Amino acid sequence: MSPYISRGVISTRQVFEHIQGLAVEDEKLIQELAWRDYWQQVWLAKGDAIHAELKHIQKPVSNFQVPKAIVEASTGIDVVDKAIRALYETGYMHNHMRMYVASICCNMAHSHWLAPARWMYAHLLDGDIASNQLSWQWVAGAFSNKKYYANQENINQFFYSSQQGTFLDVPYESFGIMEMPEVLKETTSFEVAFCWPKRENVAVLENKPTLIYNYYNLDPEWHRRDDFQRILLLEPSHFDKYPVSQKCIDFVIGLAENIPGIQLYVGEFEELLAQIAPENIMYKEHPLNLHYQGHQEPREWLSTVTGYYPSFFSFWKKCKKELLK
Repeated sequence: MSPYISRGVISTRQVFEHIQGLAVEDEKLIQELAWRDYWQQVWLAKGDAIHAELKHIQKPVSNFQVPKAIVEASTGIDVVDKAIRALYETGYMHNHMRMYVASICCNMAHSHWLAPARWMYAHLLDGDIASNQLSWQWVAGAFSNKKYYANQENINQFFYSSQQGTFLDVPYESFGIMEMPEVLKETTSFEVAFCWPKRENVAVLENKPTLIYNYYNLDPEWHRRDDFQRILLLEPSHFDKYPVSQKCIDFVIGLAENIPGIQLYVGEFEELLAQIAPENIMYKEHPLNLHYQGHQEPREWLSTVTGYYPSFFSFWKKCKKELLK
């Protein structure tokens, strides 16, 4: 479900209502949905500040790149390397594994969290800027009160492996005082590239009410029965700032095919404004849409709890009262 929630095909509220319909109260799963909304609420409150440390300065930091062993899936930790190769192939990585990888980058290789976070986001079909940036900060101790570590025993337990003798095969008290493993010392920048879809002439009707879809909103039910012009807007400036892989772009274009009559527009919102007046434009609220003009509609949230909370559990405490009555 995760890629479809991130791309706005379904909402956390829809998933919650489906869980209710099963007559099974799975508090842990509902809490996972709340994490998604929590990260989004932090982003709404803090804006671009989520791209820097929110609570604590990450220490120590020896580089602002990505460990080459991570990029090349050659850490020597078998299940980690296998998961990185699978990320490249499928666009997916288990949530626990994401934390393991982040911990290796930030807390073992002493890479500043931002570059490896951008590397991971670029390959995730379910990449969500808020969840990604803030989770990496959490692991690095920049948005939490302590760093997150996982040793080889923990990894073996949760990924059903039995490997021994790796640089993570140490007791937890060794973390924080051990030297950087040799395999993590070499770093590299990362690059992703994709080919834009062919820029065909879009038959824009300037006086027709228009729905603007984008990388974070591909809801096929949005005003489904109403007569709107529907445009999927992919802005090059957005993807320059937040690069993604070809697999991610292809996934989004495939999802758009579920929306009858939608047209692909590769260009900036300002260019679209030259063809459609703001009074004819409608879009969904999102932190990336602050430069849009027109009629803004709210997103659907899991609960009515909004605003900034300094910790997830203070946010969840209020959500739980509303959701688990």
